[in-house]
Amino acid sequence: MASYDVIIIGSGPGGYVCAIRCAQLGLKVACVEGCDTLGGTCLNVGCIPSKALLHASHMLHEAEHNFAAMGLKGKSPTVDWKQMMSYKEDTIGQNTKGIEFLFKKNKVDWLKGWGSIPEAGRVKVGDEVHEAKNIIIASGSEPASLPGVEVDEKVVVTSTGALELGKVPKKLVVIGAGVIGLELGSVYARLGTEVTVVEFLDVVTPGMDAEIQKTFQRTLKKQGLTFVMGAAVQKTEATKTRAKVHYKMRKDDSEHVIEADAVLVATGRKPFTEGLGLDALGLEMSPRGQIAVNDKWETSVKGIYAIGDVIDGPMLAHKAEDEGMAAAEQVAGKHGHVNYGVIPGVIYTHPEVANVGATEETLKDEGRAYKVGKFSFMGNGRAKANFAGDGFVKIIADKETDRILGAHIIGPAAGDLIHEICVAMEFGASAEDLAMTCHAHPTYSEAVREAALACGDGPIHM
Repeated sequence: MASYDVIIIGSGPGGYVCAIRCAQLGLKVACVEGCDTLGGTCLNVGCIPSKALLHASHMLHEAEHNFAAMGLKGKSPTVDWKQMMSYKEDTIGQNTKGIEFLFKKNKVDWLKGWGSIPEAGRVKVGDEVHEAKNIIIASGSEPASLPGVEVDEKVVVTSTGALELGKVPKKLVVIGAGVIGLELGSVYARLGTEVTVVEFLDVVTPGMDAEIQKTFQRTLKKQGLTFVMGAAVQKTEATKTRAKVHYKMRKDDSEHVIEADAVLVATGRKPFTEGLGLDALGLEMSPRGQIAVNDKWETSVKGIYAIGDVIDGPMLAHKAEDEGMAAAEQVAGKHGHVNYGVIPGVIYTHPEVANVGATEETLKDEGRAYKVGKFSFMGNGRAKANFAGDGFVKIIADKETDRILGAHIIGPAAGDLIHEICVAMEFGASAEDLAMTCHAHPTYSEAVREAALACGDGPIHM
């Protein structure tokens, strides 16, 4: 029986980061993973492969729509789907092998197999039982479906199946207008698929800034996506090659059917804790089926911690990574911390969408006085030169103190630009602090400075 200071269950972004950090802090560490490769959903069937396809399809879009205007003439490229899948797999392989290298470098043992916790202080993997002073559950999440919707990962697919379709479908129905559905819907729309998004609510990307939601949906419509909003999906019917989606409109209870070659079920995710033995352990769970933890990521059972998608909060890889770092610090006797008020969210469509902190809607509900500084990318020289003038930067600051409370961006490189504002918020900066910081010209980041200026006397270029 092997003995460790800490065993982490799950090698996704939360688990592998936690394992490496524990090893750096001098602990003897093992990480349990039952899949053939490390990295979890994110690296294998989530963040990384989807970004590869988003990048490839965006290059096609540029060739079809902008190359000629820049003087790049020639026959438009055609899509070799098999080669695109190969490119995606190569990208996955480079990343997962990188985690293996980091485990070896940091002397983290990979316990291959599916883990369970027969009792506190012990982890069973296959037929072997390992002792651990501390156990950290980082088993991630899995796609959630709807009643009446049976997923076969061939015609009716989750994000996993959508990344492995045998061919580009002529018609695709996406159930759910959240991040996953819009990213993958965007990929296939660029590849020539007729994409219809069916959403229960009246807005896309629930919880985001209302102005961003409207602008984002309008932009995606221009790119060819069709939206059916306020629609409750009742069921799907699938054959080997086709599917029907039955839905009812909430406003009038009218019933409709739409046919497609493939259906993507993108209705969110749920914690993956099957087989861990949590019921027998008596671990306290939340009403939503998540593991309950305190502010040190400790569960109700001493010596067992939990991080990432299995606990409360946004199901984001970088949130899990932050918790992995912090939990490792706690286990090592230090003081780990996560600032949950400064966790950015990004949608990797084109244009990108990014946000951090409060929205106008949440601040209104709180009754807090605020001000808004906004700047359009049409006033940014770099964006105009790159056919990327759609979108804007919005910064929200406290009306009295000028402290930055949140930011919302739709536009080029939004997922990178948001982090300047994250750093500012982490240090309690004001909008004026951001406005008075010199930004290189010509860069997209100047739009962030201009939005900060707009919180005061006004932007220069608008």
